[in-house]
Amino acid sequence: MSVMSKKIQSAVLKAIGASAAVVLSAQLAQAGTFSVSTNSGVKGQFPNAQFANAMGCTGENISPQVSWKNAPAGTQSFVVTMYDPDAPTGSGWWHWVVANIPADVRELPAGAGSAAGVLPAGVVSFKNDGGQAGYGGICPPAGQTHRYVMTVHALKVKALPLPTDATPALVGFMTYANRIAKASTTLRGAQK
Repeated sequence: MSVMSKKIQSAVLKAIGASAAVVLSAQLAQAGTFSVSTNSGVKGQFPNAQFANAMGCTGENISPQVSWKNAPAGTQSFVVTMYDPDAPTGSGWWHWVVANIPADVRELPAGAGSAAGVLPAGVVSFKNDGGQAGYGGICPPAGQTHRYVMTVHALKVKALPLPTDATPALVGFMTYANRIAKASTTLRGAQK
């Protein structure tokens, strides 16, 4: 093999190696994407279990299951929120705001944020826009379909320094100030 052939072969092998490294790196980054999911939805819709048992709705007011994976390095705690941007208030509606979730927790089971639910030790469930601590079920006006955005925020602090009666807006402010990353999923809900 000539010197020129060896140089070409070496250049080709380097190019293939570099391309393979780029592809592998992209695959690893994609596999490691911070994400959130829920098994409480059916075909992208919340079932009756997640609806309120108030304001004309006859649901079970059970907080949805939410899980997450691939939290970024440096995560020390999580905040979970559920928000309705379509609520007829001019500012949306916070259905669920939970903070100080330990970094080793990766799921809140269905019902964990409901009246009889059990959250991990140290976790704080703040008031929703209905004025109650914990999950406040969905109840879109008849004839409307609303979006419900469930978000998990990865934080760089172990706990947010907040009073237990903090509003969702104050929790949001402190969350954004300490957030490393966030992941969201959206489900829909409509009265039947």
